[in-house]
This record gives sequence, structure tokens and C-alpha cells, in this order.
Amino acid sequence: MKIALITDDGQSIGRHFGRAPYYLVLTVENGQIVRREMRDKLNHSHFAQEPHSEAPGQPHGFGPEEQDRHTRMAQPIADCEAVLCGGMGRGAYQSLQASGIRPIVTDLLDIDEAMLAYIEGRIVDRIDMLH
Repeated sequence: MKIALITDDGQSIGRHFGRAPYYLVLTVENGQIVRREMRDKLNHSHFAQEPHSEAPGQPHGFGPEEQDRHTRMAQPIADCEAVLCGGMGRGAYQSLQASGIRPIVTDLLDIDEAMLAYIEGRIVDRIDMLH
């Protein structure tokens, strides 16, 4: 299985899905991490020149432009079953779910600690941290 984690430095989990510049993709076999791969991730800076509009009656992050951006952000990890991050918006969370990727918001910052919790089934999805 492959799990993606958002990161700025490859060592700690990024606090905001939309701002992080990288995914660290970990391949797990038989409960052990067997491969680490840094992948570039689209982030807010890539979309600065694109139109930003709110859909009438929809909360932030649920408009068609935002949903398209979330889909493009998820493309590099289409082969992953989950993505761990330290925070994200509700629109991104639901877009990832619709893409077949399980989003997990965690308060754990250390990548290895969070992965151990995921592998052991102890990771807690802190949906209370969605914004």
C-alpha cells in the first residue's frame, strides 16, 4: 500500500494541505516502510492567477473552481490509499474522498510516528481540525 503525507521538508507533516509543496509517499509492505518518495504537489501559489469565486449558497472550498483545484492537487497521489495532513478545508477533504483517497487530519507532526499509528490502525482522523 502507498500512503501520502503532505510536507514542507520530508520530516514533518505539513499543517495545511493547500499550502504544502510536497507529498512524501511511503510504500508499506508487511507492516514495514520499504520506500520513500518525494513528489511535487500543487499548492495555493500555483493557483494564484486563476479565478477565485465562491459558489452561491456553498461554503468556501466547494465551488467548481476549488473542486477542480483539489482534483488537480490529488492527481500525483492517485495511486495512494490515504493522505495524512495536519489540516485542510472541508472542500478538499470531500474532494479527496470523492477521488477514492482517504484523507486523514492528524495532530501528529512526526512522519514516522504518524505512519506507525496508521499501520497499527491507531491513527485518529481529527475532523474537528477541518476548516
